[in-house]
Amino acid sequence: MGHLSQVPHRHQKCVGLELANMQLPWNVLAFLQACCLTFLQLPCSLLAGKHSINVTVLTSPGNIGQRSILGCTFEPDIWMDSITIQWAKEGVAGLVHEFKGGKDHLQEQDPSFQGRTAVFVEQVMGGNASLELRDVQLSDAGTYQCSVTTARGSGTAVLQYRTGAFSIPVVQVESSSRGDTLQCEAPRWFPRPAVRWTACGDTGERLPHAANTSYELNPENITVRVVSLLHNITANATYTCVIENSIAKATVNIGVTDFSITKVTNLQLVSLNAEPVSSSFPACHWMLLLPLYLLSI
Repeated sequence: MGHLSQVPHRHQKCVGLELANMQLPWNVLAFLQACCLTFLQLPCSLLAGKHSINVTVLTSPGNIGQRSILGCTFEPDIWMDSITIQWAKEGVAGLVHEFKGGKDHLQEQDPSFQGRTAVFVEQVMGGNASLELRDVQLSDAGTYQCSVTTARGSGTAVLQYRTGAFSIPVVQVESSSRGDTLQCEAPRWFPRPAVRWTACGDTGERLPHAANTSYELNPENITVRVVSLLHNITANATYTCVIENSIAKATVNIGVTDFSITKVTNLQLVSLNAEPVSSSFPACHWMLLLPLYLLSI
C-alpha cells in the first residue's frame, strides 16, 4: 500500500474521505482522485447553469371569455427538479405564473391571474413551457416574458399578446315577396369589424349587389353582434361574406343554385411575430402544435 502516501491531502478532502486511514487498493484511489480532479476543473459557469438555452415563443390572439395558449418551448431536459418556468407581464407587479421543481409556485402570482393559469406539466420535460390562460380578459393584452432555467442554463423570450372577440358567421336565406336575401350573422366581435360582400356569376363575372349591416352591443358591453343582409340574390351565383377586424378574419363562401345552397366557412387569426432572445446554442428545429380553443363557436 505504498501508493497511498502519494495521494495529496487536498484530494483526500475533495472526495470527503480520510484516505490515509482507509485500506483501499491503489487503483480505486487513483480512480477517485481522477474523478475529483475532473469535477474541480469544470467551469463555474456550467456548474451554476449560466449558459444560454434556446427559448422560442408563439401565440395567437386571445378570444375574450375563452381559453388561450401562450406558446413557449425550450431545449428539453430530463431533470424535472432542475426546471424553472416563469411567466411575467410588463406592467404587472406580480408573476403571471411560476413552475419549479415539478410543481406550481404561485405565492408571488399577481391577483389578476389567480385561478386562470396553468402549464402542461406532463410536457415540461419535453420542452413545453406554454401557458394556458383561462377566461381571457381584454386587459390581458400586453407584453409577456417566458423565462426558463434548466440544468443546462437559462433563456428568455418575449411575445406580444393581443385580445379581442371573434366568431364564425352563420349564413341563412330569407325569402319574401321582394326577393331572396342572404343574412350573414356573427354573435360576438371586438374590435368592431368591417363587413363586405362580393357576388360573382357562374362564369366569374362580378354581379351588382346591395347590402346593409347592423351592430348590436352585447350584454357585457364589450363585444358586438353583427348582422349583414345582402338583398336580391339570384341563382347560379357565388356570394362571399367577409367579417374582419385587426385580429381575425372570417369568410363564408355561399354557392346558390336553383336547387341548393352550399356554404364553406373559414376563420383566420392575425398573429404578430414573436421576439426570441438570442442564444449561444443552436435552435431546436422541432414543432409544438398549439391547440386553439374557439369555445364560442
